[in-house]
Amino acid sequence: MTALTPEIKTALEAIKVFPLATASKSGIPNVAPMASVFLVDDETIWIGDNFMQKTLANVLENPKAALYVYGAGAKGCYQIKADVTVKTSGEEHAKMKAMIHEKKPNLPAKSLLILKITEVYECMPGAEAGKRIL
Repeated sequence: MTALTPEIKTALEAIKVFPLATASKSGIPNVAPMASVFLVDDETIWIGDNFMQKTLANVLENPKAALYVYGAGAKGCYQIKADVTVKTSGEEHAKMKAMIHEKKPNLPAKSLLILKITEVYECMPGAEAGKRIL
């Protein structure tokens, strides 16, 4: 697994909504905005499923995803690639549900996507754009 740098973690904390890219087993892409995103540790990001349809279907048949980290307040631009595990019960799922309900009690928090970070790429324009940094 890949451990995030302090700069990347700071960028993650600054963003409110993240584009998450997935693809079906046959390669049909999907990008959807994610707001229930939690940095659990240097190698793990949790995403709460409140309204997923294509995203959830994609990661169940092709457990890979890319999270785009860029926006106001972020000092950098990163693409985080990860292996995804989906949980619909258990201790981690219950913890994620409580985290979501603490902020927005009316959200369903149906399932938990656990992203184990495998690679990170630079996204800022310039000579380093597209370069793997972790």
